[in-house]
Amino acid sequence: MKKKIQFSLVYRDMWQSSGKFQPRKDQLEKIAPVFVEMGCFSRVETNGGAFEQVNLLAGENPNEAVRAFTAPLHAAGIKTHMLDRGLNALRMYPVPDDVRQLMYRVKHAQGTDITRIFDGLNDVRNIIPSIHWAKEAGMTAQGTLCITTSPVHTLEYYTAIADQLIEAGAEEICLKDMAGIGQPALLGQLTKAIKERHPEILIEYHGHCGPGLSMASILEVCNNGADIIDTAIEPLSWGKVHPDIISVLSMLKNEGFDVPEINMSAYMKARAMTQEFIDEWLGYFINPANKIMSSLLLGCGLPGGMMGSMMADLGGIRQTINNLRKKKGEEELSMDDMLVKLFGEVEYVWPRVGYPPLVTPFSQYVKNIALMNLLTIEQGKGRFVMMDEAMWGMILGKSGKIPGTIDPELVALAEKQGREFTDADPHTLLPNALDDFRKEMDENGWEYGQDDEELFELAMHPEQYRNYKSGQAKKNFLADLQAAKDAKMGSKLTPEQVAAFKHAKADAIVAPVKGQVFWEFQGDGEAAPAVEPFIGKEYQEGDVFCYILTSWGEFVAVPAALGGKLVEIGAKQGSKVGKGDVVAYIERPGADD
Repeated sequence: MKKKIQFSLVYRDMWQSSGKFQPRKDQLEKIAPVFVEMGCFSRVETNGGAFEQVNLLAGENPNEAVRAFTAPLHAAGIKTHMLDRGLNALRMYPVPDDVRQLMYRVKHAQGTDITRIFDGLNDVRNIIPSIHWAKEAGMTAQGTLCITTSPVHTLEYYTAIADQLIEAGAEEICLKDMAGIGQPALLGQLTKAIKERHPEILIEYHGHCGPGLSMASILEVCNNGADIIDTAIEPLSWGKVHPDIISVLSMLKNEGFDVPEINMSAYMKARAMTQEFIDEWLGYFINPANKIMSSLLLGCGLPGGMMGSMMADLGGIRQTINNLRKKKGEEELSMDDMLVKLFGEVEYVWPRVGYPPLVTPFSQYVKNIALMNLLTIEQGKGRFVMMDEAMWGMILGKSGKIPGTIDPELVALAEKQGREFTDADPHTLLPNALDDFRKEMDENGWEYGQDDEELFELAMHPEQYRNYKSGQAKKNFLADLQAAKDAKMGSKLTPEQVAAFKHAKADAIVAPVKGQVFWEFQGDGEAAPAVEPFIGKEYQEGDVFCYILTSWGEFVAVPAALGGKLVEIGAKQGSKVGKGDVVAYIERPGADD
């Protein structure tokens, strides 16, 4: 018999790759004992990535959810693990060192054993500090290689990074095949190379089904020394998620590996409970397209987890593009036409921005560049005309070292716009922040929480945590849920009629000058990290809604009219607007009376 293979259930990622929200604390408490009963899992992924953030958005306390979920698993000897975005920790933009360091103390105290630390650029400078902090806090540090297929992502490239992470103290290595486009042969070779150099290191493979290579990849990595395989369960497995535990067990058992037996009665119970969670409310936020696999993903390399948001973006820009085409007397494009064009444009953009692995947040940046290019090409303006600071930050090296070479066209464009490239260590550019958040907690009379977990949530997700504490998050979520239910029941209004109805009761927020939109401004001539305003957010008269950066470098504040509830947003962070353009609509107080 071949070696023993262990399995991890990526229950958190199953939901994130399917829809917008995560199960509640009571639901997680209910299903955790059933995972124990299944008898085939040595690990369960319980939190990390966007788990805390989306729980806050639903008006739930994520700290209570993590403690409740991990407790029964620990009692049964099952280890728990979380996803950690390195420099970005649990959010989409960089996190100061003192907040990152606190995260490991908090998560270990809550019952999370292993942290899977990755960087979207595979820049070890963004991972190694977290390895040290995780181990200091008592966690197992799992160094991660973000897998993709490009001319620069070779066997030598990946083994060199693995060597550095292991030398820094990583006790395990994860092969994170987030788009499922890793070629099985290379993954097998990489597993073998790491095992030959570091036989004591555990290797865990994580592969999304997306374009259909993941089962072949699982077989290859297991035949070359992998120890642990991430799997999913019905009704969320396959599609853009992960292979089902039953199929993986069957394949590896017939290949001669030592694998655990599965309690099928418990599997069916977990399957029914997960469907129950979907039927209750989570299903309203699941995109049905995420149940479909697509070989088109092989060319562009986009991860399955972002397909839902990408299709929404594509639908929005399609209307604008088709309006332009109608004016030129050209045939309108279908959604399939748009999808092929977008995937083709991603294939064009990706090598020119240096082949960043397409994982959060760089998958979003590359997709956004491609999406904007489609629009500006249609407008006759060419490519790379509409790029916000986040996109430029990736290109300029502010998030870490790009693995490939930036195209000379973009280098020249950066110079023309007065932008500078940098090779600075990204985490050294951020000042510590915990003292300011302690002050805010004290001023509000908020408890720091057990093991400082509430202080950590405020520091990691300031905007979402404040809305959670005020109760606004729960109101927004319930309104979002009702809107989703109404939409599912079928609205008799056309999108144009819905927009007209909203606009009739709202004030238009109009750009007073031409420039770029930014949501926050930190007062020293720089835009703050983007925290997008959310539908339902309340404004008072005199509040600043956004800022517009003019061509001469001035940030102009745009007031929120008479205040009220945000009902529509017409611009994104960094997008360009003309004088008089409508940026948003805010429903006046009393408009619903």
